[in-house]
Amino acid sequence: MIPKINRFLLASDLSENSNYAFRYAVDAAEKNNAEVVILHVIEELPANTLSYIRLTVPDEAIERMNSEVTGKMKARIEELVKLTLRKKPEALKRIRPIEVKKGRPVEEILKVADEQNCDIIIMGTHGKGFLTSPVLGTVAERVLRRSSKPVLVIPIKKV
Repeated sequence: MIPKINRFLLASDLSENSNYAFRYAVDAAEKNNAEVVILHVIEELPANTLSYIRLTVPDEAIERMNSEVTGKMKARIEELVKLTLRKKPEALKRIRPIEVKKGRPVEEILKVADEQNCDIIIMGTHGKGFLTSPVLGTVAERVLRRSSKPVLVIPIKKV
């Protein structure tokens, strides 16, 4: 028997296709009387780049910039959610607080899925197939390979 889905994790990179995957997640949440956790991961800079920045920029300024970027990203996602659901205001109740994390996307997606007790992970991809996996997205492919939870990969909507 398939377990009941109570909470979806939408891993968003703010691309056009992750917006399509968001609408898919909200629709699935409505049908399952479930919630949606939205996660956006800000990828860490390469170590050599970060070392150079730390030589030229004070740590306090780096922390302030990180905080500002995280806040702006969260506000942008909140605005996209409101805009996307403007005709379905009741669906807003299904959206849990938006998570913006800094780190390695695959690790953060898997970690938040566990921490938030998500039953399934939803993410968008470019939809070109597994033969061109860099286009599928290394993040989507790695999440598929490493997740102990079901992963639903939504290909880009063809117009």
